[in-house]
Amino acid sequence: MDVVFEYRKLLFDGTLVTITLALSSLLLSVVCGLAGAFLKLSPSRGLQKIGNTYTTLVRGVPDLVLMMLLFYGGQQMINDFGYWTGWWDYIDINQFIAGVATLGFIFGAYMAETFRGAILAIPAGQIEAAVATGMGPGLVFRRVTWPQMVRFALPSFTNNWLVLVKATALVSVIGLHDLVWNAFTAGRSVRQLFTFMIVVLFIYLMITATSDIGLRWLDRKYSAGVRKA
Repeated sequence: MDVVFEYRKLLFDGTLVTITLALSSLLLSVVCGLAGAFLKLSPSRGLQKIGNTYTTLVRGVPDLVLMMLLFYGGQQMINDFGYWTGWWDYIDINQFIAGVATLGFIFGAYMAETFRGAILAIPAGQIEAAVATGMGPGLVFRRVTWPQMVRFALPSFTNNWLVLVKATALVSVIGLHDLVWNAFTAGRSVRQLFTFMIVVLFIYLMITATSDIGLRWLDRKYSAGVRKA
């Protein structure tokens, strides 16, 4: 393990990139998930079709394929558009931004189904009662919909988050110097790739274990009133 200690800074930097990537992607996926859930629950059939198309397309295509399409194909489309319009020259998309956008977009589809199911689990009478007392849509969402939606969504949300953390390893394919990329580079340079991959395994386990502790605390917080009842 002496060789791993020598490359500790490289592994530490990669771990920070992975954690930052995962948290940033989670934030974007929550935004996309809420938007997708409200589209699917919209009374407008056109908006429902948009939401259904989004979730069906993303969940039906492998994550790696989407990542390659959005990173390489998306970059090509942006540059072609700039060339045709004359608005800009060549644009090189940053790997980190591309990774966040891709993972957020992908897991937003899973979050959309999570949030949709959680919203549907809230008794309709509570929403009607809140509206009857004079609450506006924003206040109803903050005081009635959101607290209960979080409680109902947390089990599936936890699963999505843990899968997202593991999916960050895919971003090494497009050249981002995350934990997997740095460990692979170090392991290959000293011909001890297996040793470094074992270290990566334990680092990912530590991240997921810490996440599980935090999410269990969040579950207890939002279920406190229900347990007392």
